[in-house]
Amino acid sequence: MFNYAKAFRAVRQTLESERRYRVFQEIARDSARFPFANWNGPAGPREVTVWCTNDYLGMGRHPDVIAAMVEAAENGSVGAGGTRNISGNSSAIVALEEELASLHGKQAALVFSSGYVANQSAIAAIGGALPDCVILSDRENHNSMIEGVRRANRERVIFPHNDLEALGKMLAGIAPERPKLIVFESVYSMDGDVSPIGEICALARKHGAMTYIDEVHAVGLYGQHGAGYAEESGTMGELDVIQGTLGKGFGCFGGYIAASREVVDAVRSTAQGFIFTTALPPPVAAAARASIRHLKQSGAERLAQRRQVERTKARLAEVGIPVLDNPTHIVPVMVRDSAKAKEASDLLLERHNLYIQPINFPTVPRGTERLRVTPTPFHTDAMIDHLVEALVDVFDALDLPRENLKHRLAAE
Repeated sequence: MFNYAKAFRAVRQTLESERRYRVFQEIARDSARFPFANWNGPAGPREVTVWCTNDYLGMGRHPDVIAAMVEAAENGSVGAGGTRNISGNSSAIVALEEELASLHGKQAALVFSSGYVANQSAIAAIGGALPDCVILSDRENHNSMIEGVRRANRERVIFPHNDLEALGKMLAGIAPERPKLIVFESVYSMDGDVSPIGEICALARKHGAMTYIDEVHAVGLYGQHGAGYAEESGTMGELDVIQGTLGKGFGCFGGYIAASREVVDAVRSTAQGFIFTTALPPPVAAAARASIRHLKQSGAERLAQRRQVERTKARLAEVGIPVLDNPTHIVPVMVRDSAKAKEASDLLLERHNLYIQPINFPTVPRGTERLRVTPTPFHTDAMIDHLVEALVDVFDALDLPRENLKHRLAAE
């Protein structure tokens, strides 16, 4: 008989041999003391500082957000009760979708159970609604977008990352009458680089293509009202579909798209990841709306975060810790070795009480393994200094190069 257990053990053994086996640490966040958390380690509970959260602005612990969630749970229900097709729309979700449409200057919005499901389902539904469509996808797009493109069952073309010349040639080679959909991101989460949104939209107009942008790592963080990098760059009105998440900059949970009424209605009516899954719980929807409303009016969190990001990058550069240069809030500390990335993460936690998970293949290409640092407004200058000192200790302990420093010292 087939040995099922052996087959599954082999998966782990392969990952362990490649030093890619993932260990999830038990972390209990403390809303009153963010970014501190309690780590339940081998020697018992210990206080650690979290440096790799995607709750970029700390909105998950904002009192207005918590109050909105509690009120919705006490006065309504903790759960949604089923899919929206069966249980109907909660007033909290209706209000949230109106808020999201307003935020992005679109006619309508549609909320999904996660950002992943939003991409996977919406891209497939949009592509599926366009007969003989060609989907042009950036090579560095997130797995959720890749899955959405695949599920659309349409011709797909992959263009080199942010390569406008290549994209233009590909578009020119497609018959003008064929529908075309360009899918790309604004802020790419691992390298922290940004896309040329305006130029991509110009190419789309020239060749009669639709645009679909993933703003997951930008909403809440960029733009006067926190609408994302498209608002920051003044291109929001040029985009056909804007996809975002409620689980990062807004500190809650869920995903969404914002677009014309026709697009949203087509997705609502055909997207399997929307139709066949339980709706977002009303307390989560209420909390997300409270977060969005706060960040539409307040830029203090964004300004404070940018200051701490800039300080972190500057301090790391001073001591020669290699950081992938980019204009955003992502601070990729480059290790370039899967085993040492895991060792570095373990040492930071065990020696210095700093929690930063390693990023290995397949999340990033082999040879580009890293520690992905994400400063928030609540990381103080003293915390940044501690992080820098800890990384110097760990890099030296693992004999990882601090090449920038060596080159600078040699030049001096």
